[in-house]
This record gives sequence, C-alpha cells and structure tokens, in this order.
Amino acid sequence: MSCAVAVVIPCYRVTAHVLQVIAAVGPEVHRIFVVDDACPDGSGALVQAQCTDPRVKVYFHESNQGVGGAVMTGYKAAMADDMDIIVKVDGDGQMAPALIPYFIAPILKGQADYTKGNRFYDLTHIGQMPRIRLFGNMVLSFMAKLSSGYWNLFDTTNGFTAIHAKAARRIAFDKVSRRYFFETDLFFALTSSERL
Repeated sequence: MSCAVAVVIPCYRVTAHVLQVIAAVGPEVHRIFVVDDACPDGSGALVQAQCTDPRVKVYFHESNQGVGGAVMTGYKAAMADDMDIIVKVDGDGQMAPALIPYFIAPILKGQADYTKGNRFYDLTHIGQMPRIRLFGNMVLSFMAKLSSGYWNLFDTTNGFTAIHAKAARRIAFDKVSRRYFFETDLFFALTSSERL
C-alpha cells in the first residue's frame, strides 16, 4: 500500500538552518509544508526565494500563533492535500530528517497511528541538555504518564512526531494549546480521542 507522506516545518527564527533541514528530507516524503509563524527574520520568504524543491509549499501567519498554531496550520494543509502521514520536524536543525523512515514505519505497518521521538533513548546526549530543562522535561513526562496511563512513553514534550491523517482528523484543534505545551497537549488530545 502506498502512502503519501508530508513533513510540517514550523518556522520562527530559523533562517540559519531551515534550508538545510529541507534539503535533508528524503524521497520518502511527498510534500513539505513550511509554516512561517510571523517570523521576524523572514524564514518563509527565505524558503520561497532560495528553495527549489518542488515538494515545498510555504504558508504565512499574519500574527505569531506559537509552535502549536504553526503545526496545526501544517496539519490542516496536509490533510487538505490528501496526505496520509504527517511528520513534524523543527526548522532549527535539531531533528534529523534522516530518521523520518523510522517514525513512519510503525504507522505504515498499522502498528501505530502516532509516533514520538525520545531524546533520552541515547543517554550519551543527556549531558548536552541544560539541567533545568532536563528536570522540567522529567516532571512534565511523569505528570503526562500519570494522567494518561501511558507509562512506556518517556519524553512527552518531544516534538519530533509522525501522525496518521485519520488520527489527526480526530483532533479538536481549537482545544489544543498553541504555545509551549503544544506537544504534551496534543498527546492528551490523542489519548482522549482514543477513549471515545
């Protein structure tokens, strides 16, 4: 079965990295939706001017909506374009697009509707994360596991994700946080829709 795969890249002050991120997206991806979240550095305009990848479509927010708002704009665009799987990759170069096949594989096999990265999978990189951020992530992850019952999920705030469009269509976008807690709030929204 062939599935159309899209990547959503929310952009805010990522002009130094976004072109390299797009260039690293492999051939398994059919569309790339770049969402300029009222970026003061003109990330979207940079992509329009310098990116020649025919898979790329750029969307602009008139006012900043936060990472969640930008991702939801990308999700909606991908669903309107009949994409089957939607991957979210940040434009700052901290997520490796080469890992996309690993994120979409469980969805392609029908084993999952949503996959999520785990920055703590390789413990050698933990020392690079600021301690306050590490502590905050651990607390948020524990609270999310406690309230959702998904004890095997560790890094709930990780934003490197993939979702099947059928699951994305069940999200009440108007009820999901648009700012810093977007990833965790989306997780709760998906957990709630699963129980319906």
